[in-house]
Amino acid sequence: MLSRCLDNNKSREVPLHESAVEALASYAGHRDRCVPRPKSPTFFVSGKGTPVIYTDFGFTFRALVSASGVGAGSPVVPRIHDLRHSFAVHTLVRWHQAGEDVGALLPRLSTYMGHLTPGYTYWYLSAAPELLALAAARLEKAKGPRA
Repeated sequence: MLSRCLDNNKSREVPLHESAVEALASYAGHRDRCVPRPKSPTFFVSGKGTPVIYTDFGFTFRALVSASGVGAGSPVVPRIHDLRHSFAVHTLVRWHQAGEDVGALLPRLSTYMGHLTPGYTYWYLSAAPELLALAAARLEKAKGPRA
């Protein structure tokens, strides 16, 4: 299913799995019961009906990560943007493994992530060993056998 999304005055359509559509519909029903007259037209609102503040969201995310034990014992605490990084890297790894034209598909990933150009997406693709190995193997294959 495609969902229309407005963010920072940008509009885009993103594909959503049916389970995501169901979860968002459930949230919307709960939100509408708890905050019948929100002060903001944004989809996600606080208990007061105002837009969710990023720092509050970050605090809640860190609390959930801690309570779930994700990253326990790791020297680096997982951050919300790590999910975007993982999504971008895993998408490119799948494309490489499937033999897709990654360069041609990168604008699609950028659009999905809400970026204006692929240049903004490169930030999320930093030195992932598996991705670098796949890209290097593809480059070697393209160069052909060595003499």
